[in-house]
Amino acid sequence: MNYRTLGDSGIEVSEVGFGAWVVGTDWWGDRSDEETIEMVQLALDQGITYFDTGDVYGHGESEKLLARALNEYRDEITLGTKIGYDFYNHPQAGHGELPKNLEPDWIRTCVERSLDRLDTDHIEYLQLHNANVDEVTPEVMETLEQLREEGVVDALGWAMGPSIGWLAEHEAAADLDFDGLQTVFNVFEQTPGRHALDHIEEIGADTSVIARVPHSSGLLNEHVRPDTELEAGDHRGFRPDAWYETGWEKLETLRFLERDGERTMGQAAIQWLLSHDAVASVTPTFYTADDIREWAAASETPPLSDEEVQRVEELYQDNFGIDRADGMDSLRSSMGGEDIRAAGVDKQVADD
Repeated sequence: MNYRTLGDSGIEVSEVGFGAWVVGTDWWGDRSDEETIEMVQLALDQGITYFDTGDVYGHGESEKLLARALNEYRDEITLGTKIGYDFYNHPQAGHGELPKNLEPDWIRTCVERSLDRLDTDHIEYLQLHNANVDEVTPEVMETLEQLREEGVVDALGWAMGPSIGWLAEHEAAADLDFDGLQTVFNVFEQTPGRHALDHIEEIGADTSVIARVPHSSGLLNEHVRPDTELEAGDHRGFRPDAWYETGWEKLETLRFLERDGERTMGQAAIQWLLSHDAVASVTPTFYTADDIREWAAASETPPLSDEEVQRVEELYQDNFGIDRADGMDSLRSSMGGEDIRAAGVDKQVADD
């Protein structure tokens, strides 16, 4: 495993992290707590030291399970969590989005509760969860900076999504000098991630990107194939059929990235993300022990060559040769309700 630094915070993250958004929920299949803990500890054994969760995941259960799995290794890991949703006072309706609360006092309350569930006295990386740009007020920033000055958190981030364009938020994260921003980013879904990278470079910001959904909901790791039947409740089933139908065709154009015995397609998808200097870590959703072993090892597979990166870029600009719609509805945007499809960018579906 290789490691990178989150912005200029000095906080180190493994290039492949553990996305724990399904931990403690029934979205990860019928897995016992003991099996979950084994999976998390296997990830640590494979060199993964960055574990990314959120207080809303399983309404606190994800944080609790990570604490049980990692407590004795606390000095070896980097914990990232997220706050912003008020699940304490509102019931969860399926995969729907809950009301948010970013009042300064509520931020402190949420951090204190996360610290308790994580069984720790500090959090390396605290992120605002799906905050709109107008919700991140000077008072919010002052509260976050106070938490850092008090040693409660080490680095600050902004996690983007779900089902939204977030172009303004990606710019704001860099403009406000957040240490990191987390976003859906993969070979097939490059906006708004590319927009963020371009803006970070343009203004010279010390902001890192954490890339989630690196395999585009099962396409780029071939977990979802033409004959795959997704079980009821599987979050990947929220993609329209046309998304997968066009995706399977796109995938075939990327076979040149595979190297027999050296790099699988799932590993290549991670290496493509790591070819961007500002990407600090990639957080796939692991389903099996084999997933953990394969994707953790991606960090040490051959990096993509300049020629491979350029060929991917050419394919992306040509929509991988596909001239049909992918079936996804236009997503709402934080930019005055503008349709981001009309703005000429691709679309994302959130996996958290």
